Amino acid sequence: MPGRRHRRRPARGFAALVRHQGTGQHLDAWINRARHAGYPGIRGFAGGRDAVVAGLTQPWSSGPVEGQVNRIKTIKRQMYGRAN
Repeated sequence: MPGRRHRRRPARGFAALVRHQGTGQHLDAWINRARHAGYPGIRGFAGGRDAVVAGLTQPWSSGPVEGQVNRIKTIKRQMYGRAN
């Protein structure tokens, strides 16, 4: 099994793909490399091609909704004394 440095390559490659490529045109090559990586987490992550392409190409985002859900969960944790 490759070391930590080799584990970072697929993750950094995906981050660059999302940040700079924006259309998913190089996604198939990334998925191919990730599927041949020796880490189950990376291989499993590489399986959702349709969802990734939609996330890269669609103009909308669920970010504001996720932010509100996070805020509500934080408030609930504070109410029950589990906030850190």
